[in-house]
Amino acid sequence: MRRIGIILLLTALSSIRGLAYNDHRGHNLDSLERVVAKWTPDAIDRASTRELVDLNRAFRDLMLGYSALNGEKCAFYARQALSVSEPRGWEEANADAFRYLGQCFWASEKYDSSLFYYRKALVAVERMADGATSPTAPEGYSELAIDDTRSALYGAIGNLYNMMDSIPQAMDWYGKAGAIFDKYGWNQSNAILYYNIGETWVEQGELRKATQAYEKALGYAQGDSLMVAMAQKGLGRVYMEQGKTGKALKHLHKADEYFSSHDKEELTFTKENFEYMSAALLTQRKQMIFIALGAVLILSLLLIVLLIGKKLRRSRKEQAEVSAVLEETIQETRRPTVKWYRKKLLVKFDVANTAELTSTVKDMGLI
Repeated sequence: MRRIGIILLLTALSSIRGLAYNDHRGHNLDSLERVVAKWTPDAIDRASTRELVDLNRAFRDLMLGYSALNGEKCAFYARQALSVSEPRGWEEANADAFRYLGQCFWASEKYDSSLFYYRKALVAVERMADGATSPTAPEGYSELAIDDTRSALYGAIGNLYNMMDSIPQAMDWYGKAGAIFDKYGWNQSNAILYYNIGETWVEQGELRKATQAYEKALGYAQGDSLMVAMAQKGLGRVYMEQGKTGKALKHLHKADEYFSSHDKEELTFTKENFEYMSAALLTQRKQMIFIALGAVLILSLLLIVLLIGKKLRRSRKEQAEVSAVLEETIQETRRPTVKWYRKKLLVKFDVANTAELTSTVKDMGLI
């Protein structure tokens, strides 16, 4: 399974730390559960609109809190929220609860059920855009509220298609979410989105696209933030995959600087970055050893070539010297031998010199 789920929860990391969840009013899960437990069906029937809005909000806070901790409880409180909002047509609350129901099924890999609830959430968003109202939006929902709801839903649907290995569809939905983030200058949301896209492309083996996505995430991330470190870690991962350990370590060290000074950050990210750094350092050492061995081998080969060349040059010189001596010996041997035979012939034919010998031999018809 991809690690998209980790990214999906990044937006909640500032408020969710293990089991110590607190909502925006400072309530923790236990206290909220005690509050909502007092609301019996009869009490809900007698409740005022203001009380029902608060109850729906409490159910959704519990839904959000348990989304990272307990899928069954998250789904339970999402349905509790819908039991209040759906009959009354509170579409923003409906879209929120349907989206979290979709995410609960997404996390348990029940993708058809997840898509079913995401579609219901999309319908609720369209009703918001068509003029639906609620006690919190008596004059209708603002463009900002509609786009905010849409962008969260688009990102969630993108994650679903990503998990289903439908990458083109995932990128299409991510693009829709990113366009809304750009519209309002929600840079941190875009940083999270493009980090998510980078992780997807790495797992697809598309390292060039992954690099572009991580660089976009880094561009959108602001200041001394978790997403700066995450984008640096992503770039380090890409360069490791490409075998560029020097560049990888440069980015991983920058990520480590952040994690080292923010020890309360999610330990999973710190541990992952450390593992990448360890792997990069090990690879770099291996490369250095390989380079050193290669240099020794090349030097050894050069030395052997030089020695062979020297031996060959010496051998050729010796051969030349032997040839000269032999030639001289032949010449020296050849000259007395010819003289000896000529002398014998002069005696044989009883002539005084070579001219008479030649004439006599011709007269005799021997030549």
